[in-house]
Amino acid sequence: MTSTDSASSPMPPLKALYDVPAPAKLNLFLHITGRRPDGYHLLQSVFMLIDWCDTLHFELRSDGRISREDLETDGQAAEALPADDLAVRAARALQAACGTSLGVHIGLQKRIPSQAGMGGGSSDAASCLLALQRLWGVRLPPQELQALALSLGADVPFFLSGGHAWVEGIGEKITPLALPPAHFLVLKPAAGLPTQGIFSAPGLKRDTETATIQGFAANAEGQSKSFDFGFGRNDLQPVAQEMCPQIGQSLDWLKSRHLQGRMTGSGSAVFAQLPHGTDLPDTSGLPEGWKVRKCGNLEAHPLAGW
Repeated sequence: MTSTDSASSPMPPLKALYDVPAPAKLNLFLHITGRRPDGYHLLQSVFMLIDWCDTLHFELRSDGRISREDLETDGQAAEALPADDLAVRAARALQAACGTSLGVHIGLQKRIPSQAGMGGGSSDAASCLLALQRLWGVRLPPQELQALALSLGADVPFFLSGGHAWVEGIGEKITPLALPPAHFLVLKPAAGLPTQGIFSAPGLKRDTETATIQGFAANAEGQSKSFDFGFGRNDLQPVAQEMCPQIGQSLDWLKSRHLQGRMTGSGSAVFAQLPHGTDLPDTSGLPEGWKVRKCGNLEAHPLAGW
């Protein structure tokens, strides 16, 4: 069965889809366990969805063109994104895979910081894949959709999985994982970090011993309220801190408020679990351009089941 045949569907296209969420993620830990001959790194991580979200809007185009508009967000001027960002690339890839002649105009309200290690671009791409199947009235088989997602980026398949997950390989091995409700303080300094620069650093640790889901889950001790979100470490953090001193400053800021911080992904955002009932601490002294937010983890991806 060809991709075009498998994507055919009796569903009629829609005129528009508005207010489609794309949530960020935090890596509770991130271990690099090896490196493939082709240069891709092998990892183990727990990816956790949080309620810091971008919002996308989709309007059908009958001329086959794919366009994107960066929209004002929460009264702030639109963030200028690359013309060929992941959302546009995802739309083009799906359009080619399903052989549709339809197009789309994408409106993107960007809230998730860029170069933060929070997966904002990857999440936008995954939400595009899910929303555009509905908009265009097409459907790719799950395996084809996952392969397409992986071709866009290592984090994109996770955002299609529907919830928190234990992730291995280069990002394609995904095991659903239940996590208890919790709140986190997420701090993004003004400086960002390019992912490629972190992974190519000579000093990056690439031989962490393989962990297990059972070892991670053992932190729960049978009581969700006592779950230890501090399992493992982020192997990218030491290299990232050398490249970006603001990461260390962010961790020190958390520590001064009696919070144990850790970097997410390839940075530069850091996070710490907040004790139950804790409010957002005073942020008046933060440097200009730093972003801080109290976030909760999500029970499931807002688009789970699409």
